[in-house]
Amino acid sequence: MSYLLIENVNKTYNSTSVLHELNLEVMEGEMVTLLGPSGCGKSTLLRCISGLTDMDKGSVHLEGRNITPLAPKDRNVGMVFQSYALFPNMNVYDNIAFGLSMKKKSSQQIKSRVEEMLQLIDLTEKAKSYPHELSGGQQQRVSLARSLAVEPKLMLMDEPLSALDAKIRKHLRTELRQIQKRVGMTMLFVTHDQEEALTISDKICLMNQGRIVQTGSPDEVYSKPKDEFAARFIGSYNVLSGEELSMLLAEPAYSKSAGKYALRPEAIHVKQNSLGLQPTSTSSGSDAAAHICLGLVEEAVMLGNIIRYRIEANGVRLLADVLNGDQAMKFHEGDAVQIQFDRQACLPLAPSGT
Repeated sequence: MSYLLIENVNKTYNSTSVLHELNLEVMEGEMVTLLGPSGCGKSTLLRCISGLTDMDKGSVHLEGRNITPLAPKDRNVGMVFQSYALFPNMNVYDNIAFGLSMKKKSSQQIKSRVEEMLQLIDLTEKAKSYPHELSGGQQQRVSLARSLAVEPKLMLMDEPLSALDAKIRKHLRTELRQIQKRVGMTMLFVTHDQEEALTISDKICLMNQGRIVQTGSPDEVYSKPKDEFAARFIGSYNVLSGEELSMLLAEPAYSKSAGKYALRPEAIHVKQNSLGLQPTSTSSGSDAAAHICLGLVEEAVMLGNIIRYRIEANGVRLLADVLNGDQAMKFHEGDAVQIQFDRQACLPLAPSGT
């Protein structure tokens, strides 16, 4: 049975439709990420679930109970925003204790719970510090602890890491995932960062224009994009028309296809032109499914542990990602290279919006 069930949700702002007949199921203890570009409706959906925004149509069920008519304070749903929203005149201890005080908990209950939360976020020594004395990452951990302290049934997180610098963001998302697993909290996490979603999620819901266009595990969403939007957004895929694939493979049959195909950059192997291929030559590898052709490096970009090459091959431009290491062969602009990939790596895509 679904822990969180969202059915047929619609929301319109000033005649602009923001959410369209949206449906979502979340199981207890899951970390589910709403991933998509700015303006696709991710944050609006969170606000509808929390009760901060009224829906035009639809319902929200939590633990089998319809919470749609309830006020935000009665839904037992926690929310963490991009802005830390800590009380500047309260120290860390009092910020975490705030919700417990509002619920009229005893002083002993508050003390016990706050100390538990301080240990959970590893900030016991900062209990008497004020927000301005903390780093951005520490402030966000306090914000998380304040929400967790009141033991909500569901935690909603609206791009909570986006205001942090890259190094802190990567560290904190790992901590967040560990905390979520430790407490067994059901979380709905919003981000536009593909790497972030792939790293922390049990399940990803890819959103576009107010709809969930694909749902699956990180591996499923990354490895098997449903349509052109998913392929371009989630993994920097090469998206090829039938005609382009026909040119690349030198197989006319593909030119008749009206559909598009996705080819992952890391599925393309880049080597020296050891076969002496000419610019328009193609060859079959030892495996009948392998395809080899000559390409020309147009650009080489260092992306940390990978090198991304833009290569022109048979009139088609491709991105190819190669691991960067001491043993890696490095190529430069203007180099002729041999590229190889498995035909089965060319994934057919459904038209966007289907």
